Amino acid sequence: MNHRLAISSALASVMALGLLAQVSAAPAKDPGKSHEKCYGIAKAGQNDCANLAGTHACAGQSKADMDPGDWKYVAKGTCKDMKGLNADEAKMKMKK
Repeated sequence: MNHRLAISSALASVMALGLLAQVSAAPAKDPGKSHEKCYGIAKAGQNDCANLAGTHACAGQSKADMDPGDWKYVAKGTCKDMKGLNADEAKMKMKK
């Protein structure tokens, strides 16, 4: 009986970890008009969704700090204070 309980517990743990991994890789939800996308401020692994280059399509997949193609949602009006870029500025920077 204890053997069956141990196997069931292990299986439940593995399934829970798989669900947690799916949730953490889900795209960021649009917070609405109170926030804006700010490019070039995300640290590696802390972006909110796909990058401009198209090399990844999910949150948390950025490979470099402050990549101009990766973005995070920030409170509206605070991006420039963080030395971030809007989408057009980020596209121009990536072309250089």
